[in-house]
Amino acid sequence: MGLKCGIVGLPNVGKSTLFNALSNNKAEAANFPFCTIEPNVGVISVPDERLNILSGLVTPQKVIPTSFEFVDIAGLVKGASKGEGLGNQFLANIREVDAIAHVVRCFENDNIIHVDGRVNPVADKEIIDTELQLKDLESVEKKISKVERAAKSGDVKARKELAVIQLFRDALLAGKNARTVRTDADDRKAIEDLQLLTDKPVIYVANVEEESVHTGNKHVDALKNLVKNEGAEVVMVCAAIEAQIAELESKEDRDAFLAEYGLKESGLYKLIRAAYHLLDLITFFTAGVQEVRAWTIHRGWKAPQAAGVIHTDFEKGFIRAEVIKIPDYQKYKAEVAIKEAGRLAVEGKDYVVQDGDVMHFRFNV
Repeated sequence: MGLKCGIVGLPNVGKSTLFNALSNNKAEAANFPFCTIEPNVGVISVPDERLNILSGLVTPQKVIPTSFEFVDIAGLVKGASKGEGLGNQFLANIREVDAIAHVVRCFENDNIIHVDGRVNPVADKEIIDTELQLKDLESVEKKISKVERAAKSGDVKARKELAVIQLFRDALLAGKNARTVRTDADDRKAIEDLQLLTDKPVIYVANVEEESVHTGNKHVDALKNLVKNEGAEVVMVCAAIEAQIAELESKEDRDAFLAEYGLKESGLYKLIRAAYHLLDLITFFTAGVQEVRAWTIHRGWKAPQAAGVIHTDFEKGFIRAEVIKIPDYQKYKAEVAIKEAGRLAVEGKDYVVQDGDVMHFRFNV
């Protein structure tokens, strides 16, 4: 399944620097607003040590990690909801992503200008929230106008739908994001077609200076306090450090560089892990002599759905799934030995795939 995360934020908060660290596609990073005109897209391989374990056991011709697509979207300013700056383009691009990585400036640096002349993560977040809320409100109002006509004619379904949509309008008018509205899954279908911007899951990326990479600072504290009730993820990174790591060729050099800063992992790992947690994603594997491969699915998916990620025919003609746990692979070394030990499970259509499962699907189309 293709997953896409949009990197957003005000100009000069470190979006393009972070994107460059994430991807081999280099966005222009400059000390002025709107240096990124078109959205830059980078496909990032998701690091997973379990791939190395399986590769060592199976010795395949190739190893294919799962991937995550990051989109560096042009900066936003006040008035974007009305088309100011690059607003219309920004808002069109952000509708297409599964989640938002909202980069917030949490560092002081007199050499890097702020679009509003000050460092205030709370105000920065509120600017973007307001613009997205205004755009969402516009979409909601248009739908209300359509549904109201059917509701007034006595359509029971339309009346129920209208009541749900009005909940979202009330929240947006109160300056709240759509994701804060508490409704059940069935009611939420009333706004699915609108692709509301403030309904998308969000990770707040606190971009700090090198000195604050371990402890954070007052700006990070203010941001965390502001979003504590949103159910959002907050990840602290130093985009400047990430950019330096990205320039290093070998894993040994990268590990040594991280060690110099006392870091166990890069911000990239933290960001991807936060995205997986936020979107409730897991990974399963297929393993054979041709390839060892990782696949991303939503937690709770059953075996046929997981098979469909590989090929639609696998889901249509699903017969069964043969499942091996990685610890068993490590213990018995080979699939034949795993079968002989009775550790290969044969599962049917109702099997809920677990994170880390190694799966082989049997199907007939």
